[in-house]
Amino acid sequence: MAKQWYVVHTYSGFEKRVKQLLEEKVKNLGIEDEIDEVLIPTEDVVELKKGKKKISKKRTFPGYILVHMEMNTKNWHIVKSIPKVTGFVGGINPVPIPEQDVKAMLELVKEQAPRLASKFIKGDKVEVIDGPFQGFTGEIEEVNPDKEKVKVIVSIFGRQTPIELDFLQVKRIG
Repeated sequence: MAKQWYVVHTYSGFEKRVKQLLEEKVKNLGIEDEIDEVLIPTEDVVELKKGKKKISKKRTFPGYILVHMEMNTKNWHIVKSIPKVTGFVGGINPVPIPEQDVKAMLELVKEQAPRLASKFIKGDKVEVIDGPFQGFTGEIEEVNPDKEKVKVIVSIFGRQTPIELDFLQVKRIG
């Protein structure tokens, strides 16, 4: 039977631990030829930490990992027995995902430049932390994730004024 990619559901936040435990179990049982690859889909994001840009990895699909394996009852039970695994997507009869979909997902992550982690939504109260309006507070009127910008309404000389800022120039307050 040929190996295929399957999606395994885990507790969110435990993907790395599940990957590690599954790889250890596969090695200990000597079945590397049946279960040969475990992936956690991630993407690079730019975050502002202590005033500096930092690139970090963020899970693309929290709570899910990809396993390249030969599906049979024994291997199904091996994967399912790993702590923090809730099961396969598809339940008792998991459906494999096409190889080209996995390759496309991995290529997309490699091609993309790191994007800024946007945690802003319309109506958020923010403080400007960089630029000529530093120290001003306002409310987000519009979020443009493609350009990594927000439009914030601030009060300048008693008038409500919209200003466009980068994600890194504002922080949420309250």
